[in-house]
Amino acid sequence: MSAAVTGTRGAGPTRAFLEGGHALAEGAIQAGCRFYCGYPMTPSTEVLEYMTRRMPQVGGTCINVESEIEGINMVWGATGGGVRAMIASTTNGMSLMQESLSEMVLGRIPAVVVNMGRGQGDYFQCTRGGGHGSHRMIVLAPGSAQEAVDTAHRAFHLAEKWRHPVLIYGDFMLSHTSETVTFVPPPDTLAPLPEKTWITDGARGRKPRLLTSLGMRLESESGSGSAAVEIGPGGHSGTDTTRPMRDAVTRHREIAAVETRVETAWLDDAELVITAFGMLGRFARYAAKLAREEGMKVGYVRPYTLVPFPYETYAEVGARGIPVAVFENNAGQMVQDVRLGVEGRAPVHFIGEISMDGSGFGVGPKIDALHVLERIREVYPRRGAA
Repeated sequence: MSAAVTGTRGAGPTRAFLEGGHALAEGAIQAGCRFYCGYPMTPSTEVLEYMTRRMPQVGGTCINVESEIEGINMVWGATGGGVRAMIASTTNGMSLMQESLSEMVLGRIPAVVVNMGRGQGDYFQCTRGGGHGSHRMIVLAPGSAQEAVDTAHRAFHLAEKWRHPVLIYGDFMLSHTSETVTFVPPPDTLAPLPEKTWITDGARGRKPRLLTSLGMRLESESGSGSAAVEIGPGGHSGTDTTRPMRDAVTRHREIAAVETRVETAWLDDAELVITAFGMLGRFARYAAKLAREEGMKVGYVRPYTLVPFPYETYAEVGARGIPVAVFENNAGQMVQDVRLGVEGRAPVHFIGEISMDGSGFGVGPKIDALHVLERIREVYPRRGAA
């Protein structure tokens, strides 16, 4: 069980022993989140439970919504009003949000969304989306309770820096692993942010603002109620519905150029590289360490940003002809991005599989460092082999 945080109004702990889901929630509160809503669905329910206790203490609002569709649109509204807002859900609930998530990317709504998945089967959903309109969210995958805290700060910072929604992708194991965490904002989240000149906080004395995914700009001669004009391509009246899509693609490239983050180890002399994301990265790293103790030169790569994906890191591995072993708790999803990065210049082995317990949560028997070590032995290139 996590330690309850019952500080005074506005206060928060500087250090605590918490489950990852609770740690992420407290990190979001200390990052300035003041609106949260969610629908109970384990393992995201733990975030909702924590927010229910803590939000009133800091003067925030927490709502147990009737559906995820309702919730994501409440978050849109709160964010549009200038409030730092977040919602968390799980797998099926994320499916219900896809239309709104697409529209939020195109409408430039800087909200934070958490998918606390049951396992790692939502990688495609998180990184490709089930929506429409050439949209990609920024996707961050923390690998520990402490990193969940840091990621909460970073998600809100990146969301407002780029005016772009950010998705945090965790899982059952992250949500329920208790660790000692400290609440100190990461240095990269302390840089000044652009002024929120886009918020819909009333139009008295100024032109109205509109947060829309349809590509409309509303102009007015004054803020006193004169008719709005829709401006299309070349300044003509109309709706340019393709402009938000083109702008989103440009923004994705700009984000990838400066925000890609990846953890690596032992690459200099590696003869095989193992890669995993999220909590499974810890198992993969420990298995690589055990392999090295057996004399196998195994390197390690863990993408922290799933979007933008660290393709360049894998390209460098591929250019050296180093085989890559991909460990995931699914039927093989991130492995496709790894293959894109390697570009066919080295073998890519999928060594993961779906490993769930009897309730369908991703803590099955194959989530074990010794099992990963055995798979490493199977694919490790033998010296002298053709």
